[in-house]
Amino acid sequence: MSRAGCTFIMGNGTMNRRTFFPTAAAMADIFATQLLASQQGTKHIVLFTSDGVRWQDLFTGIDPKLMDAKSAGMADAEVLRKQLWRATPQQRREALMPFFWNTLVPKGILFGNAEKGSSMQVTNRYRVSYPGYSEILTGRAQDDRIKGNDNIQNPTPSFLQFIKEKQSLSPEQVAVFASWDNFRYSAESIPGALFINAGYERSALPKNSARADELNKLQFEARFVDDSSRHDAFTFGLAMEYLDKVQPEHLYISFDETDDWAHQRRYDRVLESLQFFDQALRDLWTYLQGSSKYRGTTTLVLTTDHGRGGTLADFSNHGPDVPGDQQIWAAFIGPDTPASGEAANTATCYQRDIGPTILELLGFDYREYKGVQGKPITRAIRSSAA
Repeated sequence: MSRAGCTFIMGNGTMNRRTFFPTAAAMADIFATQLLASQQGTKHIVLFTSDGVRWQDLFTGIDPKLMDAKSAGMADAEVLRKQLWRATPQQRREALMPFFWNTLVPKGILFGNAEKGSSMQVTNRYRVSYPGYSEILTGRAQDDRIKGNDNIQNPTPSFLQFIKEKQSLSPEQVAVFASWDNFRYSAESIPGALFINAGYERSALPKNSARADELNKLQFEARFVDDSSRHDAFTFGLAMEYLDKVQPEHLYISFDETDDWAHQRRYDRVLESLQFFDQALRDLWTYLQGSSKYRGTTTLVLTTDHGRGGTLADFSNHGPDVPGDQQIWAAFIGPDTPASGEAANTATCYQRDIGPTILELLGFDYREYKGVQGKPITRAIRSSAA
């Protein structure tokens, strides 16, 4: 080392004082990030959303205001009413989604029961699907850019892309399976950055899978209410086959039928779709717990893109003019989340906080995600929990 010039020789290169210290600082940051990540139990994230699931249905079960209404599609739903009606809201919600309430919620934390002082809200002004999913995936509202459900490429890299780059993963290791075809635009800012299968689309992976081949074929033979969304059963089947055969590091599954049937004013089908969501959660959790890779290393995050109206007149709708549809919910279940169950009397948290919370659970500093507006939900992180 030359004292006069303060020159440092490292390997085959030469660094002066001006370049050495910033480089050393950068290396220290990398080391600190790697150390933090190594201390986390969470190595994998499975994000699972179901579109437009009202907090009222999730937390109180079948709605007395809707369950007898012909105008809500319940005219021929006597069997469903008998199956789901119970004397108390707690009993009704457990009848509707038994696995969610009896197995998952006690293992993690659930936010969003407005009747218990646990409010979670969207911050985008539009309260429709693309702005909501973008807020989940980017940790910010983009009201000046994403104003509705038009198929435009997300201008902001999603937190899934951020994770992929931080962990130097291939696109196939961060996968998205969605019933709605808009996810080809909302989940990534650069086409091909992630592995995405959305809407009526054959999944290219896994190869040589008889199960995937059959689902790829059947999705086109069992059409749904419009050409933008396929049945959730095909989305889930393809996602589970991918999970089993490809073993991605991170996975996002998105259902859509809970929203589609509500727009059709078929509350009976909304309830049945919630039952299927619950069954899918059971199958997913059972698989994760039986896997040497995912058991004890995976955080499951459950949420929705927007709420809906709370009355017979507006339960089928959402948007800027529908009261109360800014209220949503989210659950976190994993090795770094306290088993607190249903939250009560909490500070309001927001949809934009979901992404930063996931980043912190993986051991990243969420502030490195450029432009993020949300903050980690401290009660969802064990080391930060009150």
